[in-house]
Formats: sequence, C-alpha cells, structure tokens
Amino acid sequence: MASIDLHFHSHASDGALPPAEVIARAAAREATLVALTDHDCTRGLAEARAAAAAHGVDFLDGVEVSVTWNGKHTVHIVGLGIDPEHAGLLAGLQSIRDGRVERAREMSDSLARIGIHGAFEGAMAVCENPEMIGRTHFARFLVNSGEVKDVRTVFRKYLTPGKPGYVPHEWTRLADAVGWIVAAGGMAVIAHPGRYDMGRTLTERLILDFKDAGGQGIEVASGSHSLDDMHKYALIAQRYGLLSSAGSDFHAPGEGGRDVGRTDDLPPICQPVWQALQERIIRAPRAA
Repeated sequence: MASIDLHFHSHASDGALPPAEVIARAAAREATLVALTDHDCTRGLAEARAAAAAHGVDFLDGVEVSVTWNGKHTVHIVGLGIDPEHAGLLAGLQSIRDGRVERAREMSDSLARIGIHGAFEGAMAVCENPEMIGRTHFARFLVNSGEVKDVRTVFRKYLTPGKPGYVPHEWTRLADAVGWIVAAGGMAVIAHPGRYDMGRTLTERLILDFKDAGGQGIEVASGSHSLDDMHKYALIAQRYGLLSSAGSDFHAPGEGGRDVGRTDDLPPICQPVWQALQERIIRAPRAA
C-alpha cells in the first residue's frame, strides 16, 4: 500500500468528517502526501492544509469538478496543486454550486411521489454546507430515518439513473472544468474512470477530449477500482501518455470503499502525478 491519497472528501462537500479530522485520520494511517478534493468547492482547504502541517503530512490543494460530457455522461475531474484563491476557478465552481439546491428540491419531490416525505429537509439537516447538497446527503437521511440499511443500498434503490429519486443534472463542460484547473496552476486528472458506464470507444473519446482541453492525468489506483481495473487503466495511461494518480475517494467511516490515507501501489509502468507536482506540494515542517 502506498502512503499517498490524492482524492478524498470532507463535510465541506459530501464527506462526513471536518477537514481537520479527515486529515488526522489519514495521518493516523501513516499517509505522507494527501490532497483534499471536495466536490465543486475549496471551502475546506485552509483547515485541511493547517491540519496537514500539524500532523507532518505533505499536502496538495485540490478539488473535484462535476462535468457533463458528450451530452449525458457525468464525469468527475480532479484538480491537484490548484491555487484555491484563483478568481476564475472560484467563479466556475460557484456556477456549478448554484444548480445544486434546485436539483435537490426536485429529488425530494420525486421521492415524495413514492411516499418518502421530508427528504429535502432531512438531507439539509445532514449537510454542513447547504450549497453542496447532493445525493449522498439524501442517502444519509434515508439511512438515518431507517428507510434503508446503508448508503450503498440507497443509491442502488433510489438515486441512480432510472430510479425514483434520481434527477439528471447538467454540470459544467469538460473543457471548462479542465480550463479552470489549469488556469489555477493545477493538474487535471480524470477521477475513478472505472465507475463510468462507457465502452472502449467512448473512453477513448473522453480521453482525447480531455487531453485536447489540457488534461494530463488519470486515476489508476482508486477506491472504486478492482485490481483488474487498476491494471487496465495503467495500460491506458501508458498508451495515451497520461500521468497516473491514486486516491481513496473516502467519504465517511462505515460507508464502504477504501479508508483515507493509503492507496494501492501504482503498477511499475505508471508515471505518478506527484512526481510532476513537486513544486506545488506544500511541505509539512520536519522535526529537527
């Protein structure tokens, strides 16, 4: 296991833990380099950065941007080594957040039609940042209310395409997301590609569009990936000249997936993104 984790979340978006607490959890698992990558916001970065310094963990400012690609596919693009105060990036992320509350109300109305009432208020009650309300908050509400046993089951039963609580949403364009990240001094990385319902041809088109926009990396090691997935995307990274990243995509204890702070070792053919990001890493103070 590598002591590097460049993709996880805090309660600034849809994680369950405060930024400082999730960093402490990563440090307790002997992480040496981490990046907080909350969805469509940079709100938790200052707290996470300070916590990383206090725990002796090197840090990259990050974000995960929601994208609608090819008219219908939701894709997530991680930005690593960004300037979290960059005006263009902040304006772009705000434009994405503006649509989240409206979508949440539509999701609540949809759930009410099948007899689940009060979902909007319940989701808001477990959402630290109201601008960031999303499917995970609805899932936690449904688990807390006893409607469903766990978050994974909620998504399968209610919150994925074709299910009664799912509401499609138009996020930002791929070129815009990558452009904001690059303009903010960061590196754009395709997040957890194994989660997208795409065949080989569409995956190739996504990668080519991503590279044309200025993207440079792809997550090879991910909490969403099997070992077969990891080796598949290592080969894809090599084929298309992409750097390889690693992230747990941790959201909360007990919600399944990989815990924060450690990831699978990248296959030897990979060129790690962190080697190209050395100048953007915020080094923690070292003991004398």
